[in-house]
Amino acid sequence: MGLLEGKTAVVFGVANHRSIAWGIAKAFHREGARVGISYAGPTLEKWVRPLAESLNLDFVEPCDVTRDEDIEAIAQKARDHFGQVDILVHSIAYAEQEDLRNPYYQTSRQGFHKAMDISVYSFVALARAFLPLMREGGAILTMTYYGGEKVAPGYNVMGVAKAALEASVRYLAYNFGPKGIRVNAISAGPIRTLAASGVPGFRTMYKVFPYFAALKEHITQDDVGNAAVFLCSDLASKITGQVLFVDCGASIMAFPDPENLKALSKEG
Repeated sequence: MGLLEGKTAVVFGVANHRSIAWGIAKAFHREGARVGISYAGPTLEKWVRPLAESLNLDFVEPCDVTRDEDIEAIAQKARDHFGQVDILVHSIAYAEQEDLRNPYYQTSRQGFHKAMDISVYSFVALARAFLPLMREGGAILTMTYYGGEKVAPGYNVMGVAKAALEASVRYLAYNFGPKGIRVNAISAGPIRTLAASGVPGFRTMYKVFPYFAALKEHITQDDVGNAAVFLCSDLASKITGQVLFVDCGASIMAFPDPENLKALSKEG
């Protein structure tokens, strides 16, 4: 039996085969869960439908998380299709390109609102909409990044959004605890995804990451998927309100190994 045998999961944020959300959906399916996936809109459907077909997933729905009516509609569709849900995954984030390129203090009011709405409030709204569907012992999971704790150049308003997202994890964990539902986050290291491609300097960050990480290697969508299986399984039944780092130990390092910096400088 898989670790998620008999459980039902709905995963938001699948965009293509490189998505962290897709890595999680695959891992859930491998461990025996019945999985449904959601994507942002029509432009992504041509990428997402074939992925769903590859795992024979029969719940594949678009959702514009900036619209309350869309969120309520997909929750109702999930109720009609699955009856109840054990796991809800939120892997959604967005910021305007100019608000990532410019210094943080130049963030526009509209851009700030949009980043917070899509990256943070959507998590709260989805959790609220799916709460009536969730069984006791269920789990809610979101994706964050270390840029919410420390400055990551080029991350700007998204770093501030991730800080708010992590605070939301703690408050939702408190709210949902009496209902027997756990709420956690995974903080992943840099992964080549569609969203990451919009962060200025990401290619350089990705290239140098192994020189800064304790394990001296990259992480993958599958690594995050495996961690998500743990956090959403009964093995983590007493873990809530936490951020689990899946970053090869990069977040424990106060300064990179000098020998690694030498190697990096030689490599250019």
